Amino acid sequence: MPALVLDPQILALASLVVFFGALTQSLIGFGMAVVAAPLLYLIEPSLVPAPVILMGFSIALLTLLRERGALEFNGLQYALLGRIPGGLIGAGLLLVAPQAVLGMTIAIIVAIAVLLSLLRLNLVVNRRSLFIAGVISGIFGNIAAIGGIFSSTIAMVILGLTGLLTLHHFYCSALLLPSVLLGYLTANRLVGRIDKNKTRIMTLVLCSLSAILLAAKSLSSLL
Repeated sequence: MPALVLDPQILALASLVVFFGALTQSLIGFGMAVVAAPLLYLIEPSLVPAPVILMGFSIALLTLLRERGALEFNGLQYALLGRIPGGLIGAGLLLVAPQAVLGMTIAIIVAIAVLLSLLRLNLVVNRRSLFIAGVISGIFGNIAAIGGIFSSTIAMVILGLTGLLTLHHFYCSALLLPSVLLGYLTANRLVGRIDKNKTRIMTLVLCSLSAILLAAKSLSSLL
């Protein structure tokens, strides 16, 4: 288990990454995982996935409270059910895969997320498709910390049961939580003043670059 300490330089860089992740998440609905996860893994691998999931849960909870009037739960139970086997598969990979393989996997997951966001596919929504989406989300979520408030809860339970959620992760999350809150509060002041489409495009570009950097580092380690 990693030591219960973070180097001040690592903490400063991680705080900056988390701030921008929380900012984009609060502005356009995604960003904490796809922006922060690959960069944090480059900075300090122990920050992914558990601390990112914990921080993602925090920003999702804040957003839930802000947007509670627009909540819809139709079909959610099937997707959440699928998160359980998917989460177990993801946790299994975290337990057995070498660090370089996990880094490459995170880079691929982020690249897939960017591609799907660009394609905007219109898929048939039914019980089966929601369950399959939940399984895939569970795998992605427990490796690259992608998910919302309910899925993050499932991911944290699975990581805890498999020994992948430790005191070190809670400690790191507590240190980075101020950056989450600052990103959220900054976003609240910017809502209505920025072009969400341009922000989304810039975020996807940043995600792509960070995924490429992580893939290059992981590939060099594998070779």
